[in-house]
Amino acid sequence: MRINSFEDVQSWKIGKELYLVLSEDFKYSKDYTFRDQLLRATLSITNNIAEGFDRSSDKELKQFLIISRGSCAEVRSMLHIAHADKKLDTKKYNTYIGMTTDISKLLTGFIKKLTTGDKRQATHR
Repeated sequence: MRINSFEDVQSWKIGKELYLVLSEDFKYSKDYTFRDQLLRATLSITNNIAEGFDRSSDKELKQFLIISRGSCAEVRSMLHIAHADKKLDTKKYNTYIGMTTDISKLLTGFIKKLTTGDKRQATHR
């Protein structure tokens, strides 16, 4: 499957959904610094995919995907802390950890496809 825009990238779609649910779940959090950092890191996942996709080379796209994957790890780390600090119940925690794990796996696969020369024809479900 050829990816024609960043909106076609499955990891971007999951990242967008993750941002929307986290934004809702932490809407009333009084820990403004934590909430802000969590949401900014989550936005960084999708924004780096988008920015990388619109760059002129697959080398640049790969670098932005790597940054996006790092932001995903940051979100996962914050979710662990939110759960331990009772800011997030176990069911939501497990769901969101699963989403970040899926995003990371998809990004890793996309990066590998770019590395092996498959260019922007990387397969995403």
